[in-house]
Amino acid sequence: MSQDLMGVRVAIMATDGFEESELAVPKATLAAEGIEVHVVAPERGTIRAWAETQWGEEYSVDKSLDEVSAHDYHALVLPGGVINPDSLRTNEKALTFARDFFKEGKPVGAICHAAWTLINAGVVDGRRMTSVPSLQKDLENAGAKWEDSEVVCDSAFVTSRLPKDLDAFCSKMIEEIHEGRHRKQHA
Repeated sequence: MSQDLMGVRVAIMATDGFEESELAVPKATLAAEGIEVHVVAPERGTIRAWAETQWGEEYSVDKSLDEVSAHDYHALVLPGGVINPDSLRTNEKALTFARDFFKEGKPVGAICHAAWTLINAGVVDGRRMTSVPSLQKDLENAGAKWEDSEVVCDSAFVTSRLPKDLDAFCSKMIEEIHEGRHRKQHA
């Protein structure tokens, strides 16, 4: 556990259909560093994971989007899956919440299909990033500079492709959280 990360709060924003490992692994890894992690969703209650080929476990929601703002947290993590970001990218509260982290220069991490949410939030233009390969054209069409790497970091904006990249993703997120706000992070 890292003493200098005590008191740091990170939001993981998701809804039903998130890829289970892409929420569970970052949540456990960040918590092991002493970070307070909240699962934030459109509504309180529980959200259900997608576990590769079938429905997975239910996870408790700590805060609804109506109860939070980017001011409450030091960083944001967005797990992928197909269903989860496809739902969040049409939720204006989710888009505003994500966009505000960029405006405040705070670290943001997105893995797999989570880039869909960030395309709709209007924060990927001109940014270096990666994602699940099937989103390459979506990201390029939105102005991002896509590359096929296990993790890409562009001024506190951390992206990864797939669950197999979670170790690199989590390590880079912890590094960016240690660094704090980045003046080059932007919406």
